[in-house]
Amino acid sequence: MSTTPRPDFRPNDYVVYPAHGVGKVILIEEQEVAGMTLELFVISFEKDKMTLRVPTNKALEIGMRGLSNPETIDRAMRTLKGKAKVKRAMWSRRAQEYEQKINSGDLIAISEVVRDLHRTDDQREQSYSERQLYEAALERLTREVAAVADGDEVMAAGQIDEVLMSRARAAA
Repeated sequence: MSTTPRPDFRPNDYVVYPAHGVGKVILIEEQEVAGMTLELFVISFEKDKMTLRVPTNKALEIGMRGLSNPETIDRAMRTLKGKAKVKRAMWSRRAQEYEQKINSGDLIAISEVVRDLHRTDDQREQSYSERQLYEAALERLTREVAAVADGDEVMAAGQIDEVLMSRARAAA
């Protein structure tokens, strides 16, 4: 059994689980598994109607973290304002990289995906897979920005949209 330090998450804390985004710790419970007692974070992802149990001693190892601070949110917004960096690699390779960034749980990497895949009305149509990746990244970014700003997803989506539109206006 590893002795990884237990992160200091408490019930009602919002956390970011890399593969699923923002969730809420609803309780910390003990369960017996294979004759061993495990302490588990029970995390609810309300939007996805999903509950996840994560061993407390593995939480940091798998990349679970607290919400970003306001400075990180500001950096993510500045990243959105930047010029899209689209590599000339094959789409399958780029899609893999975007997927890894989204599942990393790193807010700056997620905002890079949103920036790179964002399209304005006058740009070429996105493929289905591009749109899926864009929407996944945008949802992760919006949920975390909202959670940091006390849960208003509509306001967070508006704020992100405004940054993306200001970038489009500046480029025109």
